[in-house]
Amino acid sequence: MLVHPGGPFWARKDDGAWMIPKGEIGVGEEPLAAAQREFTEETGATAAGEFIALQPRRQAGGKIVHAWAVSGDFDPAGLTSMTFDMEWPPRSGRQKAFPEVDRAAWLTFSDARQKILDSQRGFLDELEGILKRRSS
Repeated sequence: MLVHPGGPFWARKDDGAWMIPKGEIGVGEEPLAAAQREFTEETGATAAGEFIALQPRRQAGGKIVHAWAVSGDFDPAGLTSMTFDMEWPPRSGRQKAFPEVDRAAWLTFSDARQKILDSQRGFLDELEGILKRRSS
């Protein structure tokens, strides 16, 4: 499952714009706990089960992303995301709230590779390899 970021910058972007639910690790927070918290903040759902740690990857902006895969059952129609405020339209002096995530979808690996940010595509390759080894 991938999510599409909310806000005006991403509104007309689709291929290469989707990502794993993610966010900042708080001071003193364990990376897995941060991932679970961010998943809930961005989707309104709780991630639980056997977490599969994936290799951290550097995003285009230089940030390191830690990721886990977990089997779950989430209906994207039930997406409830926290919001963020930004000045919109630019230089208007008005603040507007936007959802952190405006869509979520279950995708095949092939479709996900087309939709996901380039810097996160390696997570898909790694997970697909893990799942193939486990089913052998």
